[in-house]
Amino acid sequence: MSDRSQLDSRQRASALARVSSELFDVVVIGGGVTGAGCALDAASRGLSVALLEQRDLAAGTSSRSTKLIHGGLRYLEQRNFGLVFEALRERGLMLDRLAPHLVRPVSFLYPLTHRGWERGYVGAGIGLYDLFAQSSGANPLPRHRHLTRRGALRLAPALRRDALVGAVRYWDAQVDDARHTLAVARTAASHGAVILTSMQAVGFTREGDRVVGVEARCAESGVTAHIRARQILNATATWTDQVQALAGRGTIKVRASKGIHLVVPRDRVHVADRQTGLILRTQTSVLFVIPWGKHWIIGTTDTDWHLDLAHPAASRSDIDYLLGQVNTVLRHPLNAADIEGVYAGLRPLLEGESDATSELSREHAVSQTVPGLVTVAGGKYTTYRVMAADAIDAVTRSLGGGIAPSCTERVPLWGAEGWEAAWNRRSRLASETGLAPEVIEHLLGRYGARIGDLLDLIADRPELGRTLASSDTYLAAEVVYAATHELALHLDDVLTRRTRLSIDTFHRGVDSAPAAAALLAEVLGWDDATTEDEVQAYCARVQAERHSQTEPDDLLADAARHAAADRRRLRDLGSAR
Repeated sequence: MSDRSQLDSRQRASALARVSSELFDVVVIGGGVTGAGCALDAASRGLSVALLEQRDLAAGTSSRSTKLIHGGLRYLEQRNFGLVFEALRERGLMLDRLAPHLVRPVSFLYPLTHRGWERGYVGAGIGLYDLFAQSSGANPLPRHRHLTRRGALRLAPALRRDALVGAVRYWDAQVDDARHTLAVARTAASHGAVILTSMQAVGFTREGDRVVGVEARCAESGVTAHIRARQILNATATWTDQVQALAGRGTIKVRASKGIHLVVPRDRVHVADRQTGLILRTQTSVLFVIPWGKHWIIGTTDTDWHLDLAHPAASRSDIDYLLGQVNTVLRHPLNAADIEGVYAGLRPLLEGESDATSELSREHAVSQTVPGLVTVAGGKYTTYRVMAADAIDAVTRSLGGGIAPSCTERVPLWGAEGWEAAWNRRSRLASETGLAPEVIEHLLGRYGARIGDLLDLIADRPELGRTLASSDTYLAAEVVYAATHELALHLDDVLTRRTRLSIDTFHRGVDSAPAAAALLAEVLGWDDATTEDEVQAYCARVQAERHSQTEPDDLLADAARHAAADRRRLRDLGSAR
């Protein structure tokens, strides 16, 4: 039996033929984590499902998050107890059962700046956080601990002595969001879902008032397909309003909030425990300094965005803001020269009365936009599975009875089955393959129990076991695998999402681009001209992003980012309001 989770160009060609001829129970528009979660939820209930994504899996918000799986401490302060409890339950499920290979514990040091009342206030809040986690089910994480100033400085020598009087340390979890979204999509495919990227929904077909199909255009060939469906689900995050507009009506309004993050080398901020970061209070929100392998991720901002939804740009003022905030507590301040990478993402917030995006709802909504079209929007990355279950519940109400309830809380994601045993065998795998133990651990942390797929590639072609040019982390095999199993169609897909070379190297993937493109050309059949075009397009993108990050405001940063064209040929569905 073939591996249905293997996504490649041949599978994509087959999927294109299928969607033009079949009637699906549900067509999901949007290949972020919510859309992928909806496809998995539907497929695991026995429904026939196709997922359409205009760019790449996780190309938008779902590859540009803060990369935390958490309840959200500040939502407790806002008294949004239901959201926190729900998110902590999902955190436990992912750590314990659904994705233990991709979701891992991380602790944070919360510096205290006032004597007396603050320790009691913060301790009570984090204590409630721990209590919610414990009462929500599986919680493999330790309870919080109180530290003196001396204890906090011993753990985090990077902190200025006058920046704190003590600290509280608590535990949460982190994830590589793009790889996690890919795992959700591959799990959906293993249960029969059709996954189609570079497929843009450009219109709907109707019978009377009812939407009965999607008009979709291939962004690679320009060919249009008419895809029939009993129900259509709009799970397009910040594109929600634009897709609803194709149906002539919008029942949910989404407001885009930009969050930017900086990536700096690990040695720039000295913390003794490699799995411990910092959380700092700001005037409007919180700031995280998150351990990320050989790097730190620092973020985030929370500001309105009304410009290009596909490529939100970080401006110089965004970067200066984050540096200014984190430098208030560091003994050795960071500066622009320390920054390896910058990325910007958009949160799809439900429209509210407040002018401040930091106060808009992180909860989600599901609505029947028009007959035949359901929309799901809002929420946060951690609760994607709950959003998906609620959305497919709404879909099934229109499909009639006899459909099973959601079972995704018991469906491990791709790579999770056998993860613990595979991890326990890591020393033996290193000995058997001749690969360094840290390379095996790197692969296990990205592919889980399916590490054998990569090891088979390396056994057939030993040269693929070497690191990619100008990378000290990623193997050449991972580039090939991205095209043979993970539906990567362009160089940008590999350097930005299948790997993170675009943000965790000072060259931002440019120096690795020719070697990666040559490997992709072998699999995807590119000629020399196409290979060169892919490299040039990627380098132009990096150059445009660097330029945008020197501009003083959003308008100029957005204009600078537009200097680089997409390799995917998409129709303009409109920008943010």
